[in-house]
Amino acid sequence: MTEHFYTHPSAVVDEGASVGARTSIWHFVHVSGGAKIGERCSIGQGVFVGNDVVIGNCCKIQNNVSIYDFVWLEDDVFCGPSAVFTNVLNPRAHVERKSEYKKTVVRRGATLGANCTVVCGVTIGEYAFVGAGAVVVRDVQPYALVVGNPARQIGWMSQYGERIPLPLFGEGQFQCPHTRVAYELRENSLVVS
Repeated sequence: MTEHFYTHPSAVVDEGASVGARTSIWHFVHVSGGAKIGERCSIGQGVFVGNDVVIGNCCKIQNNVSIYDFVWLEDDVFCGPSAVFTNVLNPRAHVERKSEYKKTVVRRGATLGANCTVVCGVTIGEYAFVGAGAVVVRDVQPYALVVGNPARQIGWMSQYGERIPLPLFGEGQFQCPHTRVAYELRENSLVVS
């Protein structure tokens, strides 16, 4: 384990886990021995982090989030309270399926709302925004705002975290008033121009 991170006395960080500098691990967290957690992260109360999990720098994992094996979070990802990741599509208690785990990737800057569920094998694009309670069953493109069960796209979000007033389909341009970052809708994908 890397030194210079904070662990609450009630938390368990198994031997072999890698935790970056200035990361805080709060009450009743369990970090498994193979996990890799970056620098300046906040891991909230009651979080479970599996063995084959990678968490980038500056991630915020709120209370009661379950991050199971084969989940990778890039830098600056926000996981709202009680968000859940899965790693098997068709689990049964009496059938061993560890060889069938599917990788899930959450790209840089994405937000996962409270109580959302991310079904394994998907990629959530950079700066995408998953609404509270959504059930993600397919890939989410960068900057997309998705809600519902199953999650469907209803708009676009800026890097700053505000809804962009552009249509879902077609073309258009928008400049964020906070950051001055310019966005362009091209062929039904949002790009920073």
